Amino acid sequence: MTTTSNKISSATTRQAISLFTNPVVYEDFADNDISVGHDGYFYFSASNMHYSPAAPILRSYDLVNWEIIGHSVPTLDFGDRYNLIGGQAYRRGTWASTMRYRKSNGLWYWIGCIDFWNTYIYTANSPTGPWTCAAEMSGNCYYDCGLLIDDTDTLYVVYGGTNVSVAQLAPDGLSQVKSQGVFGASALGIDGIEGNRMYKRNGLYYVLDDHPGDTTYIWKSSSPWGPYTSKILIKNAQSPVPGGGAPHQGSLVQTANGDWYYMSFTWAYPAGRMPVLAPITWGSDGFPILTTGSNGGWDVTYPMPLPAHILESWTGIDTFQGTSLSPAWEWNHNPDTTKYEVSNGLTLLTATVTDDLYAARNTLTHRIHGEFPVGTVAIDFTNMADGDRCGLAAFRDRSASIGVYRSGITYTITAVHNMTQDESTWDTTSNGTTVATVTITGKRVWLRVSLDARANGTKAAEFYYSFDGTNFTQLGGSYTMWTNWAYFMGYRFGIFNYATNALGGSIAVSSFTSA
Repeated sequence: MTTTSNKISSATTRQAISLFTNPVVYEDFADNDISVGHDGYFYFSASNMHYSPAAPILRSYDLVNWEIIGHSVPTLDFGDRYNLIGGQAYRRGTWASTMRYRKSNGLWYWIGCIDFWNTYIYTANSPTGPWTCAAEMSGNCYYDCGLLIDDTDTLYVVYGGTNVSVAQLAPDGLSQVKSQGVFGASALGIDGIEGNRMYKRNGLYYVLDDHPGDTTYIWKSSSPWGPYTSKILIKNAQSPVPGGGAPHQGSLVQTANGDWYYMSFTWAYPAGRMPVLAPITWGSDGFPILTTGSNGGWDVTYPMPLPAHILESWTGIDTFQGTSLSPAWEWNHNPDTTKYEVSNGLTLLTATVTDDLYAARNTLTHRIHGEFPVGTVAIDFTNMADGDRCGLAAFRDRSASIGVYRSGITYTITAVHNMTQDESTWDTTSNGTTVATVTITGKRVWLRVSLDARANGTKAAEFYYSFDGTNFTQLGGSYTMWTNWAYFMGYRFGIFNYATNALGGSIAVSSFTSA
C-alpha cells in the first residue's frame, strides 16, 4: 500500500525469481494501456470512471511488480454532476483511454473521451505530474482510443466501437488534422469492437482490439489508413483466476531485450477486472501469437520478463502523514476540497445533507487487494453533529457498511446491508436495511470490513467494530457482495461521513490499514 510517508521496503530490490503468477496485481485496474517511458520503465494507464482523481498511472521495472504513482486527470472537470450536484456521474468519467511519452518535446499525453461526446487531452512533463488539460475536442469522441507516436513523430489515434477510425493529430498533438474509417465489426461478422490500441513494428501498423467479453483481434496494414487484415489473437481463453472471465482487451508492450507481452484483464467480480500478463511471439505471417497453457487458455504462471524488481507492498497502514493523500486513494466523484484536511491524520467534515450514501460527497475509496481483503479504519467521532453518519463501507452499486450514527445524545454502531442503485440510471433505489445496532458511549472506534473477494468464493462481506483496535466484535452477519458486470468496477473500501440534519460535524481518521 502506497502512503504519504509509511514506506514499507526499498523499491530497488532485484531478486532472482524465475516465474510470476497471474493476476500480476490482484486489484481492479482495467482498460490498461502500457508503454515504455523515456526512462525505460513501464507505465500503465487505467480507467476508474467516476472516481477522482482520474486515470490512475502505475509504474513497473519488470512488467510484473507495479506501484501506483499518480493520475493523469487531476479532477473530473466535466460538469456539476461529477461533483454530485444536480445529479450524479456513476459509470461515466474515464473509460478506456491512452497515455504515451513523446520524445521530441518531452511531454506525456493522455487522451480520453468523456460522456461519449468530448475528447480531452492532458499533458505533463512527468508521469507523476502535474497534469493539465491542454485541449478539448468538443463533439469529437475518441471512444476506446489508442495513441501511436510514429517513428516520424506523427501522432495517430485509433478509436471507435462498431466502426473503427484512425485520426492524425496536428504537430503539437492537440487537435485533429484528419480522420478516416479503417474497418468495422461487420467485416468479422460480429456486433461490436472495443479497446482499440495502435502499434508499429517492422514498418507495419497494427491495431489491437476486442469483441466485448470473449475475443481479442489483431489487425495489420502497411499504412495507418489501411486496408487492414485481421486475425484472432485469443478467443474464449480460460482465465488464470479461478472463476474469472475470459481475458480480453489490453495492450502490447516490448521489453528492452526485444521480447513482447500482452497485458489483458480478467473479469473476476466482486474484486473487479484484474491485469493478467502473457508473452507473445511473432509468426511468419507477421501476426502475434499468444503463449497459452496446456489447456489452450491463459496460463497461471509464466517466466519473468525481466529480473524481478520488488516494490512496496500493496497493503499496509496509512496514517495520513503530510498534507496530501497518497495516489492509492480516490474519491467517489470530485470532493469538496473545503470539507477535508490531511495533516498528520485525515479530517472529514460533512459535505452533504442526505440519507443516501450514493449522494454523499467526500466518500474516500481504496481498492481492495487480494483474495481475502481486510480494511480497518480508526475514527475519533468526538466532533460528530446530531444526525451525522460515518463509517466504512464495502462500496459498489450494491453496498453494505458499518458506521457510527448519532441521534441526539445517543451514539450507535449500525450495520446496514444492500444499499442499491438502478443499473440503467444509477439512481439510488434503496438506502439499505439496518440489520444490527449497538449503543456505545466512547468517542473512538475501529471499524473493519473483511471480504471474500474470490470470483469462485463466497463473496461474503463481514463487519466488525473494536474499542481498542485489537479485540473486534462482528455486527450484523454476512452480506453477499454483488457480482454483476454493469457497474464495471469492483468493490472498494469506502470511508464516509455525511449529515442527515445539518452540516458542521466532522470526524478524525487516524489510520487506515489494508491487509
